[in-house]
Amino acid sequence: MELNICHLYPDVLNLYGDSGNIRALENRLRWRGMDARVTPLPLGETDDLTGYDLIFIGGGQDFEQELLLADLARGKGEDLRSAIEDGVCVLAVCGGYQMLGEFYQNQAGRRCGFLGAIDFHTEAGTDRMIGNFAFRCGAVSGGSTVVGFENHSGKTYLGPGVEPLGRVLKGYGNNGEDGGEGVRWKNVFGTYSHGPVLPKNPAFCDCILEAALKRKYGACSLAPLPDSAERAARAAALKELFPLRWRQYV
Repeated sequence: MELNICHLYPDVLNLYGDSGNIRALENRLRWRGMDARVTPLPLGETDDLTGYDLIFIGGGQDFEQELLLADLARGKGEDLRSAIEDGVCVLAVCGGYQMLGEFYQNQAGRRCGFLGAIDFHTEAGTDRMIGNFAFRCGAVSGGSTVVGFENHSGKTYLGPGVEPLGRVLKGYGNNGEDGGEGVRWKNVFGTYSHGPVLPKNPAFCDCILEAALKRKYGACSLAPLPDSAERAARAAALKELFPLRWRQYV
């Protein structure tokens, strides 16, 4: 078994070590005797995104998003929309997550059109939502508790029928108002969690890998891994977030 993974815009979108998510995906496949072929696709380069099994998009700053929107408009955006509709697995973080929505509205009310692959939008907030946070994934996304780091002023609002990736346990998530964090649509996993998120959340990482493997092979059962270092990292984060009740989230 193998997965073909596209690292979209590694040259531009890599806040807070987001590229570490690629290493986690690669390693957790290879530790189980499976292959991972990673193809970087930087700004200005093209490829058939529907030919990949998994696409990763990291986080970036606002001015970087403007560069990427111009690049997406030259054909890559249509490819990405087609890949999402076809069920290709996508992990998108923060700015990469926002770009999958309909638009971004700044504080003056001006709207910047985004990819429009999923029915949600983002509005500029007046305060930054920043800090370590935790959320519990929905059942369709494995149900695990995820720890990470968020830093965004944009507030994301999901459209009717669009479900969040999970519910916030501590922190802000999508907008700091409705308790939702991220988005789960078809095989898209969108989140505000930097960190990188996957190395210290192995159950969440395996959920993404299983989604990609099931789409490609029709069935998948991942063998368990020791995960001692991963569990220690999660425990440290949980102790900081929930000093008196961290064990209930392990």
